[in-house]
Amino acid sequence: MEKDMQYGSDYKFIPATSIASGMGMQVLPDLYCHTIQIVNFVVVGEPGTSDFVIVDAGMPGSAEEIIAACEERFGANSRPKAILLTHGHFDHVGAIVELVEHWDVPVYAHELEMPFLTGQQSYPDPDPTVEGGMVAKMSPMFPNEPIQLGDHVEKLPADGTVPHLSDFRWIHTPGHAPGHISFFREKDRALIVGDAFVTVKQESLYKVITQEQEISGPPRYLTTDWQAAKKSVETLAALKPSVAITGHGFPMTGSLLEESLGRLVRDFDQIAIPDYGRYVDKNIH
Repeated sequence: MEKDMQYGSDYKFIPATSIASGMGMQVLPDLYCHTIQIVNFVVVGEPGTSDFVIVDAGMPGSAEEIIAACEERFGANSRPKAILLTHGHFDHVGAIVELVEHWDVPVYAHELEMPFLTGQQSYPDPDPTVEGGMVAKMSPMFPNEPIQLGDHVEKLPADGTVPHLSDFRWIHTPGHAPGHISFFREKDRALIVGDAFVTVKQESLYKVITQEQEISGPPRYLTTDWQAAKKSVETLAALKPSVAITGHGFPMTGSLLEESLGRLVRDFDQIAIPDYGRYVDKNIH
């Protein structure tokens, strides 16, 4: 394979972890969630088959762990049909180059994420001034330069269909990133959220380490459009998901998910939007 892929010059290992790091959880028979340090990647497919896809690509330096987790579930030398990206932040594309080189599979993302995945545009700088805790203060060390996937990344179909996942549709859920998407399956109301909302207060180092479960809006230090983020949460709540696998925190199901998501919609301004920060527009309160 041609070596046309690379990370940004600020790409580096981030020394952050949680008690869930290295743990995998079967959420549904064909839905598996695995935690890499502080972020989750999702595998969709029945174990023992060769028909599976990966959603998101972990933290910098995590390729071997992701490959090992897939081989444990699907067998030696197994490879996914594709890698789907909810968005292109560093903790969701951390191992993407090595994974594509190893597996030679296509990557799919929303059209609006393409500049960040093809070397054209950096994400806005993380906001260390945002109210919330120690992880926010650490955020200036997080990589935000674009990665370069060249012709290995493709735009998702405009009609909402998902390549290799006929039962799922993708939903545009911007706010945390311009082209952020989530994936929803109508038949069992399974939702792969990405960072549109999370089940751990991602700004708090203590809560990230302990993975104390509470529903929260998108990670504050990288969210730049709070009006869009609020509408995205309303869109996802209206789907009445039975299970939600988020980019950060443990999966949430049943009445706890329903009640928590309802509260997040109702009190989004108080729960999710910080009182101060670079990207906070007080006019939306």
